[in-house]
Amino acid sequence: MKRSNKPIESLGRVTAFVQTAESLSFVGASRILGVSASAVGKTVARLEQTLGVRLFQRSTRTVRLTTEGELFYERCRKVLDDLHDAEAMLLQSSEQPRGRLRVSLPTIGYRFLVPHLAEFHRLYPEIELDLDFSDRLVDIIDDGFDAVIRSGDLADSRLMSKRLGPFHFVLCAAPHYIAKHGTPKNIVDLGDHSCLQFRFPTSGKIRGWPFPDETRSPQRSQSSLLTCSNMEAIRALAIEGLGLGYMPDFLASDAIEEGLLERIPLELPKDEGQFSVLWPSSHQLSPKIRVFVDFVSSRLFK
Repeated sequence: MKRSNKPIESLGRVTAFVQTAESLSFVGASRILGVSASAVGKTVARLEQTLGVRLFQRSTRTVRLTTEGELFYERCRKVLDDLHDAEAMLLQSSEQPRGRLRVSLPTIGYRFLVPHLAEFHRLYPEIELDLDFSDRLVDIIDDGFDAVIRSGDLADSRLMSKRLGPFHFVLCAAPHYIAKHGTPKNIVDLGDHSCLQFRFPTSGKIRGWPFPDETRSPQRSQSSLLTCSNMEAIRALAIEGLGLGYMPDFLASDAIEEGLLERIPLELPKDEGQFSVLWPSSHQLSPKIRVFVDFVSSRLFK
């Protein structure tokens, strides 16, 4: 066949080809497309002429793909699927986000999310939020969540993710603790203080403090130690005067403003944390998940 330099004039030809390839019959394709079998056959023939290759081997009863036809079918099927997804996305974007939205967050998550929920509800009154505050490592797909906010390793090929703004760790203590025990002037002084330690509930590991010299870290040199697996408990224990607390800035900020805690002016290496919002990978992102992801990424940790 002589190859034509003209582009394919219409997706209608591609659609007729794909339906024929999947039905292995012009008659079967005609029933799906709502036209005659003869019209389908002529449309496919024009496509073959345009491409300059034979896509089907024909007999009196059946048709089957040629090698070139199989390769072309794989690409065309993907194109049609992408067009379908694009159409669905546009249709969904015009819809009011609604329905139940299940979100998993760490226990500490209420500190940074709850202050924004009234605004979210005003913007999207038809979304019913179902929030699960837990430090257990949930499986977003198997456990039936629409989205999760978590920190740490994000290695899961089934998920999409978007990073939220970083937060910083601060060292602080209650004013009456400082009055009694004094303010540590350097890292060595921490050996004379009770340093409250956080243990990760999932791994059991203690979150170390970022000291340049590990031999001088609180884990090795302090006189007493209290460890727990809840960062809120670290905050409460520090307020009660049981030791120095090393915690996220968003957790300590209100207590510092109220005078319940004071920041320790000790030079420490920069220590940041990072939360991300994750959701199942899908060609069609539902409106309720889309607006939630956009909302938290524009509001949290700014």
